[in-house]
Amino acid sequence: MGGMFSSSPPPVAPPPPPAPPEKSAVEVRAAEQESRRRLAGAKGRTSTILTSAAGVDDAEVGGKKTLLGQ
Repeated sequence: MGGMFSSSPPPVAPPPPPAPPEKSAVEVRAAEQESRRRLAGAKGRTSTILTSAAGVDDAEVGGKKTLLGQ
């Protein structure tokens, strides 16, 4: 595209990022054990959550009806 103004040179590409450091087998195994430990700890908490994000699904939660709560 020839015009009145000269075009600028194309931008120079940045150098590629350095390679991530290699992890040893011991570090990988320790990370796996840590993630398993965290998952096992989180499983115990799911039984204490009695409602979902939408709220209570049961129509009768409290038991018997009261005058105000009908």
